[in-house]
Amino acid sequence: MSDTAPTAEAELRRLLEIMVALRDPANGCPWDKEQTFDSIAPYTIEEAYEVADAIAQRDFEALADELGDLLFQVVYHARMAEEERRFDFAAVARCINNKMIRRHPHVFGDAASRDSAEQTRAWEEGKSQERAARQQTGALAGVPVGLPALTRAMKLTRRAARVGFDWPDVEQVLDKLDEEIQELRAELSDRNPERLKDEVGDLLFVLANLARKLDLEPETCLRHANDKFSRRFNAMESDIQASGARLSETALETMEAAWQRVKTAEKSSENNG
Repeated sequence: MSDTAPTAEAELRRLLEIMVALRDPANGCPWDKEQTFDSIAPYTIEEAYEVADAIAQRDFEALADELGDLLFQVVYHARMAEEERRFDFAAVARCINNKMIRRHPHVFGDAASRDSAEQTRAWEEGKSQERAARQQTGALAGVPVGLPALTRAMKLTRRAARVGFDWPDVEQVLDKLDEEIQELRAELSDRNPERLKDEVGDLLFVLANLARKLDLEPETCLRHANDKFSRRFNAMESDIQASGARLSETALETMEAAWQRVKTAEKSSENNG
């Protein structure tokens, strides 16, 4: 990095000034001026996913750009709050600084050193105490409603497990999965949308529990499955197009045969890798 490059403090100050200019009532951007917390929230979530995607792709040039977009979202919300005299960006930074120091007494205080597992337990205990201070005392209190549904399912059941409401082992989760599949099958004849939604939801909820019991993140598992499907589908499409055929005019049996060729080749490559 060049010695003459602006400091982090200078660049952050510049970003805050840009945000003020964009929201300026007289000379700001018409689109930026009319935004609210609610209208901006979906962009905040989208930017977080784009950060995760850049990490998954190991595209670190893109990661710097995406982290900037995410930081801009924080600045955006802080500026709107400052306009309403609720809090400002300094308060946001102060909150996270204080929280990190409070939750790491083994680094910033005189607590004994901890390994990773001990820190995880202490972190969760700290969060529990903070929720209690906010009078969020229920076992499920504080699990955000806006989380991706599979992640929220995992967090809800993880909280329930802490107070003993959990299956003893993975085998019992698999038994519950079989039970939910049978209940879904029973509803297929009537095709009642509400009951089908209920049964499919139960099935997904149990799958999120299964991932948790196996120490896996259900969202990560599903993203992996999505990527695998996309990769294999694209290869199947290329395989069919190489023969001069169009995918939309290809029989299902032919597509399935191409799919199996791609799948076999991919597994063979993995085994030889």
